[in-house]
Amino acid sequence: MMPDMDGNETTRMIRRNPRFAALPVVFLTAKAMPGDRESSLAAGATDYITKPVDLDELLDVMAAWVNGPGRAV
Repeated sequence: MMPDMDGNETTRMIRRNPRFAALPVVFLTAKAMPGDRESSLAAGATDYITKPVDLDELLDVMAAWVNGPGRAV
């Protein structure tokens, strides 16, 4: 958690700019309360990973979004 930073609001701001409408935004967070994933995706995140991070999962997610249409979330 970072003071004065709200990933959902930041993502909404990014999505308001048409240039960034298709930009992959992957949340990497320790915030894993019920409903957090859904609210992040609703705010415009394209994927969501929680800590502790599985490095293989992180690399797979990044590759999916860089090389293609991503993955089903």
